[in-house]
Amino acid sequence: MFILVFIITLLLYGGLVYYIGWRGLRWLRPKSSTRRFKFIYSLVIVLAATSFILGRMTGLTFINIIGAYWMACFYLLLLLVPLAHVTVILLRLTRLPRHGTQKWAGFITLGLLIFLMAYGSYNAFSPVVRDYEIQIDKGSSTLDELHIVMAADMHFGLLSGKNHAERFVKETNALNPDIILLPGDLFDDDVQPFIDQEIDKILSKLQAPLGVYASLGNHDRHDGTMKELIQSLEQGGITVLYDETVEVEGQFTLIGRKDRIDDGRLSLDALMNDVDQTKPKILLDHQPYDLDIAQQEGIDLMVSGHTHRGQIFPGSLLTDRIYENDWGHLQKEQMHSIVTSGFGFWGPPIRLGTRAEVVSILVKFK
Repeated sequence: MFILVFIITLLLYGGLVYYIGWRGLRWLRPKSSTRRFKFIYSLVIVLAATSFILGRMTGLTFINIIGAYWMACFYLLLLLVPLAHVTVILLRLTRLPRHGTQKWAGFITLGLLIFLMAYGSYNAFSPVVRDYEIQIDKGSSTLDELHIVMAADMHFGLLSGKNHAERFVKETNALNPDIILLPGDLFDDDVQPFIDQEIDKILSKLQAPLGVYASLGNHDRHDGTMKELIQSLEQGGITVLYDETVEVEGQFTLIGRKDRIDDGRLSLDALMNDVDQTKPKILLDHQPYDLDIAQQEGIDLMVSGHTHRGQIFPGSLLTDRIYENDWGHLQKEQMHSIVTSGFGFWGPPIRLGTRAEVVSILVKFK
């Protein structure tokens, strides 16, 4: 069954690449196109279309980068090329010159592609701050306020690298948080680029008097042991809660869960066994599922990521259907769910319809 799905997916992908390449050739080729021109053009398309596979096979950085940008271009061309094609067909019904119409449609498509790539890159690498203010019963805590800065889905790796990590530290520290929470996907499937770029040293500059805490997400994995991965984060001063709880200065409890896909993940009620129910309870859970269970277990604030809010429109329409809260703030009785669209990105290094963000949460205790 898996092989059949793989073959169908490969054929579909190959067909779409052929269609985009064919339309591009129709626009680019000179009046007297040669076999050499067609061969070089076809070779470039094939290499680009397979670059994300070749990058994983060879491990070469520059091929992985080409692959990421190809996937961005491919996605946008899937939207733009059919639109241009249909437009040209409709304009043939007018008296406009056919050759000129096709050329101008090609130029406009190329212009839109360049604009969307540039705008999408700006959205991905220029984070904004999202502010939320919520109220929580303080119980036996003596706190009146707590300023949390939360971020997820940094996907630190080849493209979301050292510069983006420095940007994250600068943006976060500028908010003067009491505590920093990072609910998952700090790595981009591989810990090695994180280590090679010494991002742990950059993250060690995060400043919060109550500390920096993280849970892990579905992309926080590598070929070694989970212990090695956690150590790479904790070298940067980040306390990883891996199905663990911690009481912070006797004022409130943090609960950090393993990711939903991890083997042996404990149920939330098992994690809550030793938690002081009289104090506020804050849950770090990468994927924003089971909000009802969190509410029933007495969680006051649940922070999550994972959705990217679709990252590239119309992906947000899909995440909105999948998750009860795919982005922003949702309250269920005493529990507040806050989901971030993420500080980084996965795959294509662009965001359209979404923006990289850092979340600032002011908790006022009643």
